Formats: sequence, structure tokens, C-alpha cells
Amino acid sequence: MLALLMTPRRRMCWLAALLASAILTPLMAAERCDGPTWPLWQNYAQRNVQEDGRMLESSMEPNHSTSEGQSYGMVFALVANDRKRFDALWSWTVANMMGSDKTRLPGWLWGQGKDGAWQLQDANSASDADLWMAYTLLEAARLWQAPAYRTDALALLKTIESRLVVDLPGVGKMVLPGPEGFTQPDHLWRLNPSYLPIPLLRRLAKEAPNGPWKEIADNTLKMIQASSPKGFVADWLAYRGTSPKTGLFVIDPAKGELGSYDAIRVYLWAGMTPASDPLAAALLARLDGMSASTASSGVPPEKVQVMSGASEGQAPFGYSAALLPYFQAKGHTWLVAQQRRLVEQGIARVMKHDPQDRSEPAYYNLMLSLFALGWIEQRYQFRSDGTLELSWETSCPPVATR
Repeated sequence: MLALLMTPRRRMCWLAALLASAILTPLMAAERCDGPTWPLWQNYAQRNVQEDGRMLESSMEPNHSTSEGQSYGMVFALVANDRKRFDALWSWTVANMMGSDKTRLPGWLWGQGKDGAWQLQDANSASDADLWMAYTLLEAARLWQAPAYRTDALALLKTIESRLVVDLPGVGKMVLPGPEGFTQPDHLWRLNPSYLPIPLLRRLAKEAPNGPWKEIADNTLKMIQASSPKGFVADWLAYRGTSPKTGLFVIDPAKGELGSYDAIRVYLWAGMTPASDPLAAALLARLDGMSASTASSGVPPEKVQVMSGASEGQAPFGYSAALLPYFQAKGHTWLVAQQRRLVEQGIARVMKHDPQDRSEPAYYNLMLSLFALGWIEQRYQFRSDGTLELSWETSCPPVATR
């Protein structure tokens, strides 16, 4: 009807515009599916991910890279539908940290040694990176319909089970932080709670229902409940076997009761765990100390003594980022708004710096920010079975590959 009321000239212009819109709309949609859909990741990756897939500045040591950085980069590339960088990150990791052997655990530290050679500097693995790599490969296989990733994931998962999973007397299955140095001769095992996000363990249990992953998830909650009397969690814990069938969680003899730069991730993972998960409510309830401390001071504490609850220092903005999902899960929306302002100010400040400026932990703060803001903005969410629900899934249907 509108077209009939127009003059012939206006009607021709209207029809031309309509035709152009019909042609351009699918092209614009295709362009959005062609590359990264997440500006924060794109900006970070342009500065810190080499063309060959090496994540720069992921270690406090200059010219070094870590398996953690590689694994986190794979997570964000998947969330951003950044297939090219995902492939590069994984390929570089296999070639340089796994010796081109996908059945090996990746060494955690690679870089330039004191002798000037660029090579693996520590062959011991870090199990959080190992688990995240297996997880993202499984999800990449599903989301991009690329079964070769699943083959890689299953090979890595088999090695993780054989080298990192232990049976603690009186508890059951648990994951060590690495294959070497965490089992002591006096019936003591050192553990890191931040290495074990519940959604990640749920996904591994979905893939391998006869494996140890559900038990490990249950034991992760037991570990945190037994060692967080004031609502704070420590960076490191230990488990002492007292008999062949009994034991207890104790203060880590090497790191003590400090909760700081490792432990902040436990609150992040707890906040992102779906409310429908049977462990979610108990986990959040046990980690109540951080919300009370931040609410009273306006800034998260940098360090906490978990047995007494004594805190000190003002944390960097990465802590504020890590706590966004945690505050949201607890229903503290005013804390979400307050801490998000600190995060956005911190990101703007860091992005203005030269990438070589190491005056504050840019990698660490931005990794936590990518995890938290991606979740808050609903670029990704975890389902109850640990699979990812991504913002680009419906608009960018996958094309099956090998």
C-alpha cells in the first residue's frame, strides 16, 4: 500500500533500497561469522598472540609463555568464533610444549633460557591448562563439527587420567596440579583448588561417564568445604593420609594458608557454575567471605589468611573482574555494578600501555576480565552438563570439517 502512494521516482528508489537490503543482509551476517565476534578478545589477541599461535607475556618472566596462557587463549578464541587463532594456539602448543606428541602433557613453561636458546624451560605440566585444553578441544569438535579436535582431546584426557589422577585415602579421586613434585613421601598430596572448575569437570564426565570426573567434582566441593572456615579459600591446600583408608585436608606446608592470586579463580568458577548444578548452592555458601569483605571496603582484598579471615592489601582490577559472576550468582547486583566500573577503568588504562610495560600484571588482569565479562555479557554460559552455550551458535551454523 505504501508503495502505491509513492511517486514513480520514489517508488523506484524504495524498491532499489529494499533489494539492496535483501542482498547485503546475508553478506553482513556472513562477515560476522568469518572471524572474531568479540572486540575485547580481538584487541587483546592482536597485541599478545603471535601469528604462529604463541601467547606472549603469559609469564612474569620476560620472553616466556605458559601452557595456562595457551589454554585460556583457546577458550576465548572458541567463545569468539575465532577458528584461525584457535588452530594456531593449539598447533603451537603441540609443536613446542608437547614435542609434537599429542599423547604427552604439555610442559608448562616455554621461552628463552639463560643460554639464549628458545625451548621448553620446564617440562612439568600444569593440570589446569591440561584440563582446559581437553575441554576446549571437545567443545571445538562439537561446535565447529571438527572431529579431529575430539581425537586430540581424548588422547590428552587419557594421559591426564593416567598421570594426574590419584586416589586419596578416605576421599577418592582427585587431580594433582602436575605429574611431578606434588606427591610427598610422607603420605601428603599438594592440591590447587583453582585448577578444578565444576563446569569443566561436568563436561569431562559427559564425555567419559565411566571416568573419575563426577567423583572429582564432588571431592572438589568437599575440599573447599573442609578448608574454608571463614568463607575464603587458599591458593594451595594439602591432603594428609592418616591411614590406608582415612585422611584430612590440611594447610599446605609450602605455601601456607594464603588465599590470593590463584584462589581468586575459585570464586570466578563458582559464580559461573549453573544454579541447576547440584554442587552450586553449597559451593557459593561456603565462599561467603569474599562478598562480605568486598562489600565492606569497596575493593577485594589482595591477600587473605583463610583460617583467621585476616586480609590485607587492595587487589588489582583482575580480582574485581573475577568476582563479577560470583556477585551476580549471589544476587549482589550493586556489587556487580560497582566492581564492573573498576574493571572497565582498568582495561582502558592497560590498553593504553605499551605491551612491554610490565608495571602491572596486564596478562593476569585481562585474562580474568575476558573470562568474567564474556560470561556477564552472555557471550558464553555453561549448561548443567558443562557444554557451552555461545552467542554465535545460532547465527553462525558450523561447516563440518575433518
